Amino acid sequence: MSYRIPLIAQRRPRGFTLIELLIVVAIVGILASIALPAYGKYLVRGNRAAAQAYLLNLAQAQAQYFADAHAYATTPTALNLPVPAEVASYYSITIDASDGPPPSFTITATPVIGSRQAGDGNLTIDNSGARTPSNLW
Repeated sequence: MSYRIPLIAQRRPRGFTLIELLIVVAIVGILASIALPAYGKYLVRGNRAAAQAYLLNLAQAQAQYFADAHAYATTPTALNLPVPAEVASYYSITIDASDGPPPSFTITATPVIGSRQAGDGNLTIDNSGARTPSNLW
């Protein structure tokens, strides 16, 4: 005579144990602690690149403006280059133009206080094409 075990007793319980869930939460926490700072640095670099491209466009427009007016413009709107939204959110742009002699200009992008760019430092370009700080360009 054979004794049969009921089907209910043969089933394994389904679901996750508390230990398995804690291990998954720990792994996700470790990955997030590594990924979030790296992503923040990536965003800062991207915003800086947008500002640098805009500064280069302004410098090029200044050269054209000087050829036409024999003076440098003192605002981005005088150059018909309004500050793009992705730059204006993180940097304030100023143009310091001097009548000389010789005429010159310096365009500065200053990080907005309280934005993620705040610790990034100023970016500048002048009429000779010199860019500072050199480690950020």
